[in-house]
Amino acid sequence: MAEYYCHKCGARWESERSQPAFKEVCGKCNAYLHCCRNCRFHVVSAPNQCYIPNTEHVANREGLNYCEEFEFRAGPRESGKNDAQRRKALDAFSGLFGEASEEDSKPSFDDLFKE
Repeated sequence: MAEYYCHKCGARWESERSQPAFKEVCGKCNAYLHCCRNCRFHVVSAPNQCYIPNTEHVANREGLNYCEEFEFRAGPRESGKNDAQRRKALDAFSGLFGEASEEDSKPSFDDLFKE
């Protein structure tokens, strides 16, 4: 049997059912479980962030929705990393390319008239 985890805190969801109820929340962090971020069809790069064509637009991907296409994503979301951990890892690489100063990135008005 597959193991399911909360998209927000990574807590394991345990139930006799195969899918969470529409309004069911995580016992650890109270995040909605029946949401896009926990669905196996949720892909940021897909149209409407969903592999299923013609699904209704959902404004809050972490919030409650009533999508009938929902299927719980098996296993921890993206190696169990949460958004804060991913942001920290990304920020660690920001210094690799150097930081441009404001003067370097914005041309001045006088630069428009140089030959």
